[in-house]
Amino acid sequence: MIIGNLHRQMVAVDRQLHRQLRIHQPKMDWSVAAELNALFVAGAEFGDVCREYPILFVRAGTDPQGKPQVAPIAAFGLAPKENLFLRGSEWRAHYVPALLRAYPFALGRVGPDQRGVLSIDIGWKGLSQTEGVPLFDEAGEPTEHLKTMTQQLQQIELEVQRTRELGRLLLDKDLLREMRFDADLPGGEKLKVDGFFTVDEKQLAKLSDADLLALHKSGVMGLVYAHLVSMGNLRKMVQWRIDALPAAAQAGVAPS
Repeated sequence: MIIGNLHRQMVAVDRQLHRQLRIHQPKMDWSVAAELNALFVAGAEFGDVCREYPILFVRAGTDPQGKPQVAPIAAFGLAPKENLFLRGSEWRAHYVPALLRAYPFALGRVGPDQRGVLSIDIGWKGLSQTEGVPLFDEAGEPTEHLKTMTQQLQQIELEVQRTRELGRLLLDKDLLREMRFDADLPGGEKLKVDGFFTVDEKQLAKLSDADLLALHKSGVMGLVYAHLVSMGNLRKMVQWRIDALPAAAQAGVAPS
């Protein structure tokens, strides 16, 4: 999955072109994600994600039959290209979502069959020709590091497919409603975040016992609860936005 505000110069990993390429950044500089305000998260991550990020649902095009689709995201910011989880080069949450952890790698899609191809952000400053962990050994074969990254990304792709089923079930049961989040900031600024969906608890309560049992057995209800719990993290992000304001603005006085 290639992400526009993260993967800048993606190329397919090639054993000839990248024979000498190495990963050289002992401590990850997360400033690469400075303009990333949200990221897809798989259902398998919800338990970790819900503790620190809001999990929201957004429109994700249509399926081959033309039906609308939704996808879950972890919100990092409250405005386009804003990442409140970034503090300098440090990530200010314990859990880093899987797609971001895989950086600078991702699976690109090529050809009419949309085959997955391991790709790398060739412009990333953590790459070296002389220092760090090699991608290929002296025989030109993938190293354990590269094999591990490939396996991890393939597993993420499987989780993406499973998570699409979660979105389908929520839509089929009419459990999603469009939401808007409003907050008043110091200095009179109004913060409005919209364009996302949350689970409608009133609709959830209307489900039949049989439907609820089926959702419990499938594991969907656990994901729904994690999503609902995660919504409290929006308030934390508002506070982070306030903390980043100049002192005069925090006191309710517009800076001169």
